[in-house]
Amino acid sequence: MVRILHAADFHLDSAFTGLNEQRARQRRQESRDLTRRMVEYANDHGVQLMLLAGDLFDSDSIYGQTAEELAAALAEFRGHVVIAPGNHDCYTAASPYARTLWPDNVLIFTAPEMLSMGLSFPQYGCTVYGAAFTAPEMPESAELAGIAEQDGNVAIGILHGEAGVKDSRYRPIPLPQIARSGLDYLALGHVHTCSGVQTAGATAYAYPGCPEGRGFDELGDKGFLAGEVDKGSVKLRFIPFARRRYEILTVDVTEQEPLAAIRAALPARTERDIYRILLTGETDGGVDIPAITDELASRFYALEVRDRTTVRRDIWDGCGEDSLRGLFLRDLRQRYDAAPEEEKPRLLQAARFGLAALEKPGRREEVSAYRVNWDTTSRLPPTCSRFRFIFSFSSSKTRRLQILSASLSAVMVSGRPASTVYSMQRSRGRTCSARVRTWSRCSALRVVGVPPPM
Repeated sequence: MVRILHAADFHLDSAFTGLNEQRARQRRQESRDLTRRMVEYANDHGVQLMLLAGDLFDSDSIYGQTAEELAAALAEFRGHVVIAPGNHDCYTAASPYARTLWPDNVLIFTAPEMLSMGLSFPQYGCTVYGAAFTAPEMPESAELAGIAEQDGNVAIGILHGEAGVKDSRYRPIPLPQIARSGLDYLALGHVHTCSGVQTAGATAYAYPGCPEGRGFDELGDKGFLAGEVDKGSVKLRFIPFARRRYEILTVDVTEQEPLAAIRAALPARTERDIYRILLTGETDGGVDIPAITDELASRFYALEVRDRTTVRRDIWDGCGEDSLRGLFLRDLRQRYDAAPEEEKPRLLQAARFGLAALEKPGRREEVSAYRVNWDTTSRLPPTCSRFRFIFSFSSSKTRRLQILSASLSAVMVSGRPASTVYSMQRSRGRTCSARVRTWSRCSALRVVGVPPPM
């Protein structure tokens, strides 16, 4: 049994372009401090082998002290470090790996193929097999079948690449190759989200994800994997380790004061994190983004507020028009006035759907989508009832749709995204359909008119 720490994708000296110059500089230094903190954790928890699966540097063009600081931090580790360079920091004569004086406990794979002669660590009872990127792109598949010797040692592999992907510029690693490798564990890098421990045949493999997020495409907790690897047994757990998190928060400000709505939606502790707040819903006159940003900035390490709201209007404006819009509103207004109070919110929502479709006749082959936002702090909206629309199909070559009349029944399941196609009959034998999609994360319901096949 050997105690390991598996990490990857540090991307040291990333630009952090979404932050101002001062914050970006600070984040680069915090990233350099990452390895020192990780070594302290490893020493405190009795880790024997540290596996770093590539992209430790964001590129060959790094600050002068970055590689030296990394080497100095790894020298403090009481065990051994094995590195497999990735596509961002591929091993070449000009790479930081070749230019830096590394401590004796750091071993770096430099060949592009994985060889049957691995690095033996008899003191840990294990052998490590690995390979390096030697160019920014390596489309050749990794050949792992039978790589590990059956000598009783724990067999560990380390690679940067894409497991389960047939065609990739970044070392595709077929799952059957993993299954036939003879490895007990394959430590991977390249994917920035922790995969958890997966299996292919008798071999366990995993991506730890990146230990620090660098943008809003890398949200939430980031860290590494740590635990024990033995013959036929892999026990690893994810260790959250990021100094700061990136988070996106969507806030519906309909019938609410925007600043109050944001404050109510915020979690308790945000001062160390980087937030993007998306404001949705309807307002009476827009949102003062600079004022909100100034008011809330002190609650975050960095804050970005984006306005996705629409201006509220009287939904029944246009009832008197001699138009399809007027006909639609008059029909629905009659139903609204006669409906009990509990039914009126449903009818208002149906009116907003219909107006959006009527006012945006599709210039392409579909009616432009209309978004309805709701509070996402707890669940998706309750079961929606029937929405009344009017669909007709134009016979023109552009195949445009105009909304005329139809009935749509959309059922939403709380907490579960769904994609459903509902068919609707139209007079004169033509059929149109509406595609309903829901996303719990972005709190939106899209209704799109789609023409039938010709």
